[in-house]
Amino acid sequence: MEKTFKTIKVIDVINRESAVSSDDGENVYTVILEAIKEGYIVDLDFSNITLMTTAFLNTAIGQLYSVYSSEELNTSLKLKNVAQEDGILFKKVVDRAKQYQANKKGFEDSANNAIYGC
Repeated sequence: MEKTFKTIKVIDVINRESAVSSDDGENVYTVILEAIKEGYIVDLDFSNITLMTTAFLNTAIGQLYSVYSSEELNTSLKLKNVAQEDGILFKKVVDRAKQYQANKKGFEDSANNAIYGC
């Protein structure tokens, strides 16, 4: 069965031009996750998004790596209309998500040590 594309416009999900909050990221994550589970290839469209933060991207994109492998996401998620300056943010978020998934315990131990000193 051939997969079909589904376009998700970020601005339609978050109802604003600024993609900055993790709550908005969670809403986008939920929509992406459902579409991929339904068998779609997702075209995530960032048209008219004028401001984006890593907090938003960590939640919207980064946590997908806890459900899917890099290979699965490379075939199931396509980014469209991303501003050139935001490409750097995407790379940071994706790299960090991959590193975290590869060494969850090490990241959690480091965080606990930094926060609680144990």
